[in-house]
Amino acid sequence: MSDFIKHECGIALIRLLKPLDYYHKKYGTALYGLNKLQLLMQKQRNRGQDGAGMATIKLNPQTGTKYISRRRSNASNYLDDLFRHVFKRFGKLSAEKLNNPEWLKANLPYTGELLLGHLRYGTHGENVIETCHPFLRQNNWISRNLILAGNFNLTNVDELFEELLDLGQYPKEKSDTVTVLEKIGHFLDDEVQRLHTWYKPDGYSNAEINDFIFENLDIQRLLKRASRKFDGGYVMAGLIGHGDAFVMRDPAGIRPAFYYHDDEIAVVASERPAIQTAFNVHVDKVKELTPGHALIIKCHGLIEEKPFIEPRTRSACSFERIYFSRGTDRDIYLERKKLGEMLTDAVLKAVDYDYKNTVFSFIPNTAETAFLGLIEGVEKRLAEYKQEKILKLGKDLKPKKLEKILSLKPRVEKIVVKDAKQRTFIADTTSRGAMVSHVYDVTYGIVKNEKDTLVLLDDSIVRGTTMRDSIIQIVSRLRPKKIVIISSAPQIRFPDCYGIDMSKMKEFVAFRALVELLKEKKKEHLLKEAYKRCKAQEHLPKEEIKNEVQRLYDEFPYEKVSKKIAEIITPEGIKPKVEVIYQTIEGLQKACPNNNGDWYFSGNYPTPGGNRIINRAFIYFMEGKDVRAY
Repeated sequence: MSDFIKHECGIALIRLLKPLDYYHKKYGTALYGLNKLQLLMQKQRNRGQDGAGMATIKLNPQTGTKYISRRRSNASNYLDDLFRHVFKRFGKLSAEKLNNPEWLKANLPYTGELLLGHLRYGTHGENVIETCHPFLRQNNWISRNLILAGNFNLTNVDELFEELLDLGQYPKEKSDTVTVLEKIGHFLDDEVQRLHTWYKPDGYSNAEINDFIFENLDIQRLLKRASRKFDGGYVMAGLIGHGDAFVMRDPAGIRPAFYYHDDEIAVVASERPAIQTAFNVHVDKVKELTPGHALIIKCHGLIEEKPFIEPRTRSACSFERIYFSRGTDRDIYLERKKLGEMLTDAVLKAVDYDYKNTVFSFIPNTAETAFLGLIEGVEKRLAEYKQEKILKLGKDLKPKKLEKILSLKPRVEKIVVKDAKQRTFIADTTSRGAMVSHVYDVTYGIVKNEKDTLVLLDDSIVRGTTMRDSIIQIVSRLRPKKIVIISSAPQIRFPDCYGIDMSKMKEFVAFRALVELLKEKKKEHLLKEAYKRCKAQEHLPKEEIKNEVQRLYDEFPYEKVSKKIAEIITPEGIKPKVEVIYQTIEGLQKACPNNNGDWYFSGNYPTPGGNRIINRAFIYFMEGKDVRAY
């Protein structure tokens, strides 16, 4: 992706189902869980930029001993920093102590059977250590301690925050993470108190009642009560002090979650290949957590997947398939190839089927898989063309003519190269802009001057600034006759509000194209009318709000918007003509049939809160406010 955007976080949860001694005997180390957690997080590093954290809980601890350990880091090398501090506890131990699981658990932190890791990709707020997960809600009652980490964004934090105030709480800050922590924590307290009240009249001691609470705490009921008004995309993982654990997924399945368990271990992660790699298990053994369900792991080891909220129509994030998740997942890899293949006919039409004078390439590095699909599609069409040519020759088929036909192939080259990340300390804007434009470099001498068409595939075009100021600027120096930019994703027209940092309307090149088209066609009044409709719905319940921006796009054909985008991202003074081809929403749905959450492209938000956010973002645009809509 040429435009950098922040996106979803990653989680990793491990529950060791055997005593530490078991792993020491079988795998040669009592730190088996820690090693696996580190590997899971490393394999999901693509989901973190700002920091990482981890926490552990020891089962059945001795009273008066520390059983919860947590470490977080927002250092530039956050994962290395995190685990360096964790493992240094064990580095100076004697071989005798290091090989004594019982001693390790009794004396050192991070030796618990429950482990939770988190990679933070913050979409807003400060990048300070306090914003790194996991979060702790501490209590002297072991069953009321809560550790929470997640990949989520809620659209109705204000509403949930007010509910906390109504309950008599005084939250320390107004953020979705703290609000969720306190919301779940409140109902955890309530469920624990309910059980205590139930057993107390029977004459049991408080210590005995604790055992009943551990055994009978109803996590499903707790999550049902806590999440009743959650609106957003989320995967939340929680550990409770006495050893229960859960991972809950939003009812539309917006955010991803996968799990695996056997008689030794239970594990949950944001990406399937991370589990496959860390535990060497076949893809068929890794399950997707059902939307609206929670994987619940009881302190005694019972593992169940249970519903906690009414499922919605599945709207799993399609951007996961296009770009965010690692392409090492078989299904994602094939879907990305299909996205490229779906663009074949539009691309060949744009280059007038001139295979001889067209160079195909891609924007490194994440667009490469879609590019493979595009080339496969081009090769299929070329094979059909060759067959037709050969059949037409009939009796006139001669070796030289046949050789000429068979020698025709797509010209696939690596034209754009991403240069090493560079920093500039130049103060003035013009000089800094010139340096930034050289983030990419090109391969010279491959494109024939004023004769070749250069086709470049990217995952998506969000803002278009990098495309205009860097990529097109520098490839124009190769002097192609024409530059065709292809996006394997459709036009990004609407803000996200479920965890991706795409929130301001003015930043979308597709929306800027829409506004320019409306001005050209003397239809600016439609913007004002849409603004009035948005303002009229501002204080309605979120369930009654409609997306008032969608109909503005209906004024123009899809290709017309693409053409205007091409004009916007064409730098001044370059000679080659620039054309832009976007994936269609229909093509996206065919390529990714099971991950059809396409609200950034279509405006069809999977939760009521989404419509409120798009209208608010449009209001802010019209009022000239440069602030987030959520």
